[in-house]
Amino acid sequence: MTETVEITPGIHWIGVNDRTTDLFEGMWPISGEGVSYNSYLIKDEKTALIDLAKAIKGDDLLRRIHSLADPSAVDYIVLNHMEPDHTGVLKQFERIAPRATLVCTEKARELLKSFYGITERIRVVHDGETIPLGTHALTFYETPLVHWPETMMTWVTPGQVLFSCDGFGGFGALDGAIFDDEYESVEFYEREAERYFGNIVAKYARMVLRAIDKLAALPIRVVAPSHGLIWRKRPQRIIDLYKLWSGYAVDRPKPEITLLYATMYGATETMMNAVARGIAGAGVPLKVFDIAHTHISYILPALYAGRGVMVGAPTYEGQLLPIMSAALAVVDAKHITGRKAAYFGSYGWSGGGQAGFKKLVDPLQWEILDNLAFPGNPTAGTLEEGEAFGVKFAQAIKNSGKETSNG
Repeated sequence: MTETVEITPGIHWIGVNDRTTDLFEGMWPISGEGVSYNSYLIKDEKTALIDLAKAIKGDDLLRRIHSLADPSAVDYIVLNHMEPDHTGVLKQFERIAPRATLVCTEKARELLKSFYGITERIRVVHDGETIPLGTHALTFYETPLVHWPETMMTWVTPGQVLFSCDGFGGFGALDGAIFDDEYESVEFYEREAERYFGNIVAKYARMVLRAIDKLAALPIRVVAPSHGLIWRKRPQRIIDLYKLWSGYAVDRPKPEITLLYATMYGATETMMNAVARGIAGAGVPLKVFDIAHTHISYILPALYAGRGVMVGAPTYEGQLLPIMSAALAVVDAKHITGRKAAYFGSYGWSGGGQAGFKKLVDPLQWEILDNLAFPGNPTAGTLEEGEAFGVKFAQAIKNSGKETSNG
């Protein structure tokens, strides 16, 4: 992949890959997948940069700009979003591009001051406002809470390119090409887009749907997000996926079950296998996660997508096992509401895991359909009970799906 890539005449990708950061936002694992910081340069009578990059990639970004234009002559820097993975190099660019006007929303102006102490050369733009560059023109659409309150998207003509910021983005470094049609399969990038959605923007799914509705009338030939693939062959594909995932998050989850479990000495894991057999035997799609070995980042997409959640964890000192409590605290923070749930787990001298589970999920308005707590190791009879427990829960999820589809 060359250092810069022309997207349409006069519009260039000048982004950088990050394969060394372990945790995106300090939370979400990307050590194996990586991430791209997609920055763009439009060269016309006036020169504009759209989005920047994380501070550690400043030298790489500057080198790419130099290959196309004199950085000191940049006229506009469009800040679609103020988060430092988009703007970390801004203080460096304040010195390198001293005449550039920073283009952003009113709320972003406040953040420019608090993050970087910048109060001058700022142009606040509003919904539908346009800035001409020559043959190109930038039109701005406010998309609050996709992903912060100040976020906007920028649509550029000619070329009909939508610079969508965090919207329609994904994890995953770009492996030698930037466009969807340059890969034999985009399965990896679609999967990482779903994980990105679940980790970063799903909490604001209603706002994502509003943004999609706002943009529906625009002719969009290219979707160019701040992270992940640039979609030029099938730009509607990534928009439709975000719409689908947002629907799951808001009020239309699928009749599927996510089973989260944790075990101390194997008793709860043994029961988990019996419960899973019951669910699978009832014909309901099931995803099983050992939360001790799977980061919650990889679990969130399944929790958003499915309407059923089965939780297996032992009692620990009269409470729910802390590692499960920690996972459910993230679920609470991400506001995954209205699921149907059940709990099972082993206990020693006293119970308490079930009560701890209920306390954690009640604020999310989860409907707890059943529970199965058992002392010590499960017996053959208890395992039979566990399999029936799984069947019963799966059937309830099936029936709830029929109720939803029937209105």
